[in-house]
Amino acid sequence: MTAAVVAGLLAGYGIAIPVGAVGAYLVAVAARTDWRTGAGAALGVAAADGLYALLAVAGGAALVPVLAPVTTPLRWASALVLAVLAVRAAWVALAAYREGGLASRDDGTALTPGRAFLTFLGITILNPMTVVYFAALVLATGPSAPDGLSDRTAFVLAALAASASWQLLLALGGTLLGRTLTGARGRLGTALASSAVIVVLAVRLVAQG
Repeated sequence: MTAAVVAGLLAGYGIAIPVGAVGAYLVAVAARTDWRTGAGAALGVAAADGLYALLAVAGGAALVPVLAPVTTPLRWASALVLAVLAVRAAWVALAAYREGGLASRDDGTALTPGRAFLTFLGITILNPMTVVYFAALVLATGPSAPDGLSDRTAFVLAALAASASWQLLLALGGTLLGRTLTGARGRLGTALASSAVIVVLAVRLVAQG
């Protein structure tokens, strides 16, 4: 079981640490809301990673050919959703700045921790490459792959814990960034910059296909 835990931790950090469009959006949301909302978003990403890790150890090689036909459409859908969210965030920030606001941490979207969890769960699930990644790792380990209910459970929980710890770290960074921005111009600049970064990373997500 120890080997399964180590493998799960490595797999979880391996998929979580490269910060893509979802990670950038997570930081942006945490910066303009509060820690609870950022944590909800972080756990949404981690829950999707854990779900895909579970599917990988349960289905293994059978999942890869099944997902192949839908990988590109889902990647496009993920990129489109992220781009729309980024543009909307920039629009709201500009509107609030023109009205003399944007000095508070709430951007008017009333994003609760529960809604943040579901939003980020959905965004992350749209990327099927996560389950392909986990399935490839499981298959590559050959005879040492997680086998049996206890090992598979340990692998999935370890991957979930690793992803959750990293996503929560990103959320904390976003929260601290938001607290340092007390002026309207600083918050506007950060909102616009984060939106631009998210759009660029969303385009890269499509280009990877």
